[in-house]
Amino acid sequence: MPVPKQIIEQIKKLIPPLNGSLHKGQSGRVGVLGGALDYTGAPFFAAMSAQRIGADLSHVICSPTAAGAIKSYSPDLIVHPILHENQTIDNLTPTLSSLLSRLHVLVVGPGLGREDYMQKFARLAVNLAKDQGMYIVMDADALLLVGSDHSLVKGYRRVILTPNVVEFKRLSETVDIDPKIPPEDRAAHVSRALGGVTIVEKGAHDIICTNTGAATEEDAKLSRVQPGESTEEQVIVDVPGGLKRCGGQGDILGGCIGTILAWGKCFEEGAFGDKDVPVSRIPLLAATGGSMVTRTASRRAFAKQGRSVVTEDMLPEIGGAFAELFGAEGEKGWGSSNPEGKLYTVTRYRNSLSLCVEE
Repeated sequence: MPVPKQIIEQIKKLIPPLNGSLHKGQSGRVGVLGGALDYTGAPFFAAMSAQRIGADLSHVICSPTAAGAIKSYSPDLIVHPILHENQTIDNLTPTLSSLLSRLHVLVVGPGLGREDYMQKFARLAVNLAKDQGMYIVMDADALLLVGSDHSLVKGYRRVILTPNVVEFKRLSETVDIDPKIPPEDRAAHVSRALGGVTIVEKGAHDIICTNTGAATEEDAKLSRVQPGESTEEQVIVDVPGGLKRCGGQGDILGGCIGTILAWGKCFEEGAFGDKDVPVSRIPLLAATGGSMVTRTASRRAFAKQGRSVVTEDMLPEIGGAFAELFGAEGEKGWGSSNPEGKLYTVTRYRNSLSLCVEE
């Protein structure tokens, strides 16, 4: 079943225009928290995929033991090696809070690991992000935090959880979901049990669900929705992906979702658009769009590399996947008129580029 057209159209409204009207940062500032001694690839994939889909700036908040490797992967990433193993919460809080205030979204989990200090700092970051009204994506080892302490995210409707098959089973058990419930309905029950967070149940098809119940006064204030507002919606993304499931594809998904959430935050703040998409729908739309782009990038990479495909092959396919799904209209700038009304085309001739004005 294709993703409903209404959802596609609403996703397009969250895409920043490419017409010169925005300044640096208004197409999304994404933060990825993760990266310890043994895990440097995952935060790189999440942060770089955020830029490949269209974020302006991508930050990695990591341990000093991971920073050198991550910095060496790309000069485009801004790396903050502030998660020192021996640092106290009190010392880290002002630095981390100041950094998060410059971002639109926080992706927690890629390369986080299970060391006590990294888990402790991730918990701090989530609480600080909530205080600032940020959107949050939680994946991989960050889901352990949710499983052990539901209150960390419960009732905060700006959170998206992206569990794989094993992680979803574990999460379902921690919130006492009846195993007799049909598999296609379980994500809705997990979402409701956690107070309306958006669930992306990864699998052969990605099941994306938001099931909130009526917002209490406290939940409404925390999540910045209207008191009593309720959402119950599920989307199944069956866009074809590649036939080889690479380790690291989930990190790319987190980065793509994170960027669309960042666009949603810019849209919410009035940087562009006409505010005709309800804020409460932004997590579901971002999760759907990120899933579609990731699966399409996987298919495109597999078509070129076959069995030898690795996650790194997906990165250069993200832009093409995005254009394939949302096209020139979604880009709001590719081939459109500039503010002076002239249409520019770029032509490649041998090793040079020429810029022409069409009358």
